[in-house]
This record gives sequence, C-alpha cells and structure tokens, in this order.
Amino acid sequence: MSQTVVVTGASGGIGRATAIAFARRGDRVALLARGEKGLAAAAEDVRAAGGTPLVVPVDVSDAEAVEAAADRVERELGPIDVWCNCAFSTVFARFEDVSPEEWTRATAVTYFGFVNGTRAALRRMKPRNRGVVVQTGSALAYRGIPLQSVYCGAKHAIKGFTESVLTELKNEGSGVRVTVVNAPGVNTPQFDWVLNKLPKRPQPVAPIYQPEVMAGAMVHASEHPRRRAWQVGISTVYTILGEKVSPQFVDWYLARNGVEGQQTDRDTRPTDPVNLWEPADGPDGRDFGARGRFSDEAWTRDPQIWASRHHGAVAVLGAAATAGIGVGLASLRNRR
Repeated sequence: MSQTVVVTGASGGIGRATAIAFARRGDRVALLARGEKGLAAAAEDVRAAGGTPLVVPVDVSDAEAVEAAADRVERELGPIDVWCNCAFSTVFARFEDVSPEEWTRATAVTYFGFVNGTRAALRRMKPRNRGVVVQTGSALAYRGIPLQSVYCGAKHAIKGFTESVLTELKNEGSGVRVTVVNAPGVNTPQFDWVLNKLPKRPQPVAPIYQPEVMAGAMVHASEHPRRRAWQVGISTVYTILGEKVSPQFVDWYLARNGVEGQQTDRDTRPTDPVNLWEPADGPDGRDFGARGRFSDEAWTRDPQIWASRHHGAVAVLGAAATAGIGVGLASLRNRR
C-alpha cells in the first residue's frame, strides 16, 4: 500500500535521492525545500520513478511555514505516514572565520529545521498513534572534525534532541517511532553550494558514498525503525568506535590530516554558488540533482550495510565459521 511521505531538503543531495527511492514504492511524496528549480526537477524524478509528487516550497527554519506545509500535505496527499528530515546548510571554515550571523543561520536550518519538521510530524502522527520520523544523522554527530564546527554542532544537537523525543514517546506508550540514519561522506552537491571560506574547494571525507546508498537506508529505516541508529558505511562505524576507544588518537589524526583532507586542489572562486541565505538554484542557477562531482570515486555498496540489515544471517555465518574452525582444530588434534 502506498504511503504519504514528506522529505525535507528534497531539491538535491540525500533528500532528492530519498524522495526518488520512496517514489519507487509508488508513494505519494511531498517535496519540501527552498529551491524551486530543484524542486521542479525533483518532482519530475519522483513522477518518473512511479510516485506522486507534491512540491511545497518552504524554508524549514521557519516553524510556522513548516506547519503550513504539513497542513497542505495532508490536505492534498492524505495523512503523513513518514517524515524524513534531510535539509541542511553549513559553512566550511575555521571556527573563528564564521560570523555570528552565519552560525545562527546554518544552525537554524540544520538543527531547528529538524526540530520544526519533527514537531509538525508528531502533531499529526501522535493522535493517530502511528507514523515514523527518520532523521538524517551523521558520523559527525559522534565526532567533531576540523572546518565543520557548524555542521558537527548541529548534528550533535540533533542526536541529543532525537534521543529525548524518543524516550518521551516510549514513556507515553506511543505507536509513533523516531529513528536515525547516520551518514558517512556522501557525494552530494553540498560541496558545490555551501558557503566556503577555505582557499580550496571542499570535498567529503573518504570513503565517499553515492547518495542513493543513503536513500536506500532511509527507506529501510522507515520500514524497520529502531531505537539504535542505523549506521551507513564502514567508515561511519569506525568513526564512532574510534571516538569511544581512543578519542586522543582521533584528535591527533584529525589535527594531522583533517584540514588538507577536506580540500581539493581546485581554488575557491568568488563566483561559486552559496545556498546559506538563498537557494543556490536561483533565477540564474541550475538544478544540481542528487549527486555531486565525486562520482568517479564514490561507492555504491558496502558489506557493512548488508550486515546491519541481516543480523540473523551474520550470526548464522559466524556460528558456522566458528564451528568449522572447531572441527578443523579437532581434526588436527586427532591426527596427532
């Protein structure tokens, strides 16, 4: 049965890929973002994938506008079953180079956008006692890295906020579920349109994954919501484990490699688009799509992702391997 799905940040990147992934199920997909050119193209993608699109231009930092958008979605598409928070903006720069105004704006979109979306979703889902909110998390919600203090701060806040909401819902015995999908470095257009104050153009932390990998995880999480966050990619797992086991080593490694490793060899240009205050696909802009400029090196799969969805099979294989080793050792002893 098709569902009504809301995706924020749907004009590009992970949001765009996620909207298309839900459309492949035949869902009705509400596309929320600021960039009207990107939204129009996303609607065509959703339609081509078999879904029913609804374009809703909105700035997610505006709580009243998000509420109005949710009302429109339910009027035109029906009760919201799934709400995916994907929208964000940020600044690539050292902390002291980010102005208070830039910090406030990026946080308003990236953190308060999730708060506003979650609030709008819960107000409609809780009376029906059903529905799923899927948050786009990040490995950087567990470990801050240089040049991304704005983004890391927001993702840490989203993690704490979501855990609080989750426990409140459990306390109430609600049937509404909230879950998180933590992303690795993803090949999205953000590296072409964020405010960049570095001498070189930014790039994701390797390994880089295609946004469709995250999109598949978002759909899976909506179908299998759980309290423990879904981790996407072996690099995400390593980042989280590394911070738990030896944060001092991670400090040293990032101080040594984190600054240069997030910059390409291409110079930053004054004409580079910036989407912090206005959408990058303005009157003279373009549709950026879901993918960025790193497709040649981006991964489309990862064994960790399969393993995270098939714990039973992994356990059986592990038990079989252990048994095989035991039989082998016993055989060796008998030969002696």
